[in-house]
Amino acid sequence: MIDLPVPALIGVIHLQPLPGSPAHLLGMDEIVDRAVADGVAIKEAGFDAAIVENFGDTPFPHDVLPPASLAAMAVAAEQVRRATGLTIGINALRNDASGALGLAVAVGASFIRVNVHTGVYATDQGIIEGRADVTLRYRKQLGARVAIFADVNVKHATPLGQPDIARAAKDTAYRGMADVLIVTGAATGEAASMDQLRKVKEAVPDRRLFVGSGATVETVAELLTVADGVIVGTGIKPGGDTSRPIDVDIARAFARAAGRS
Repeated sequence: MIDLPVPALIGVIHLQPLPGSPAHLLGMDEIVDRAVADGVAIKEAGFDAAIVENFGDTPFPHDVLPPASLAAMAVAAEQVRRATGLTIGINALRNDASGALGLAVAVGASFIRVNVHTGVYATDQGIIEGRADVTLRYRKQLGARVAIFADVNVKHATPLGQPDIARAAKDTAYRGMADVLIVTGAATGEAASMDQLRKVKEAVPDRRLFVGSGATVETVAELLTVADGVIVGTGIKPGGDTSRPIDVDIARAFARAAGRS
């Protein structure tokens, strides 16, 4: 189900604000062109996959995305896949796992990222409850081989049920049946703790573990002494500015630091 090497490098494509979102300005052609350009940079740098997310759509709905958002994401993701041949993932922010699954099946994506798969979290979108039962049953209904990458104590959120990250990791993997676990820092671009990475890896040794935020050219080698891969967006953009295009030279340096020739 997860056709990625170890370690794996996944670049994030931060989509510009999509139709219907408060900051939407650009036409779909330009939104898609920017997404494809980022995908090409990720490919040229030697990364293994790209994850497409509606990062520009703040403030995010806490659960179900509007139809226009999912449709626009599908158009962008399909064009990135066709232009690059990369393995594609989908993150429907803030937490529309079912929408992401349906989108993934439609465009041939291989995985989705779910910020809150199990547990209950206080977030800037309000209280978000994990719906692993709904997500897994919907995947079964679709007959999909789409992997679920699930965050453990995700960024921009405070756990209300299980603050211990090792216990939360076990719940996410074994009760939530997540295929891959992700550990992040407290916010976008903030570093994941090596101590937390080790705790999750020790608690759940039979799942792949990815760093989900804060990886940089300077830190990726150390992170990969514990993690099986990284998901990076901010760290391959000039000045860490999420609104700017991916810099292929920074992305190449990141890949080299991660051990890619």
